[in-house]
Amino acid sequence: MDPYKLEVGPGAWEEFAIKTLIDKASLGNVDDNNEELINFCAVIEEVLSFRLRAARTWYGSGEPRAFWDYIQQSCHKVPNNCIRSIASLENIKSPIAKGRAWIRCALMEKRLSEYISVALQQTNITRQSYLDGAVMLSDDISTLCGELLGLNAIDFSFCLKGETLDFPSPVMIDYTPYLKFKQSPESIEEDHAELSVLNRNNQSNDSIDGIEIDLHDNNQWEERYKALESKFKLANEQKGYLEELVRRREYQIQETNKQRVTAINTLKQWQVDNKQERSQLETVILELQNQV
Repeated sequence: MDPYKLEVGPGAWEEFAIKTLIDKASLGNVDDNNEELINFCAVIEEVLSFRLRAARTWYGSGEPRAFWDYIQQSCHKVPNNCIRSIASLENIKSPIAKGRAWIRCALMEKRLSEYISVALQQTNITRQSYLDGAVMLSDDISTLCGELLGLNAIDFSFCLKGETLDFPSPVMIDYTPYLKFKQSPESIEEDHAELSVLNRNNQSNDSIDGIEIDLHDNNQWEERYKALESKFKLANEQKGYLEELVRRREYQIQETNKQRVTAINTLKQWQVDNKQERSQLETVILELQNQV
């Protein structure tokens, strides 16, 4: 029985990222190197990139595209928007880096919620840009837009440089700060029972990990118990974090395999079409030769 439960609901990561960023801002300035900010931007990037349709070409689906393409299409009508300014930045070239620059610029403008809300109003563009199961097509995204309004009270200031924004995607999100564990009543009872057995069976003085503990001193036992409990919580946090990473990697592998199968089928179809066209051309050439 696992005495600790991981309490995370749908859309909780986004909510936790916003709350931790607001809490951090209340204690001091938030700059480019702030961990809470980096994590928040990574979460928003993940929301906008999750289940994003690949760009279509004449021979089928192409490379996965960046969410910047969607933002450009859906937000260009926002009054006094920063889309054109971001697009014209010469030191930021890749679509991924431009998307990250847009997130930071929208935070400085205090309009990130407004941009995403306007983008969602472009229902046709949104439907064409995302696959079923995307966060952008779920009910949670409306709640997220409301929570993003809380960031408008923060004064952000960033330096938008291409070399600091153009790094590989997806960005690793640190879920550890958002993990919340709660000890079950059954576990608490078991811990008290085990402690009682130790108190009865051991001598008046015992040594645990080199620390002498008086079994009749409840304060020492309580301190030792809290130390062990803290270690156990840390181990469970690490376990939950690693399990989340494994789930994300498994999903990425599944998506990659799907794209591989699609690419193989597209290639086979292209080869069949090419063979048919070649056969038709050879027939035409033979007919022309006969006519000559």
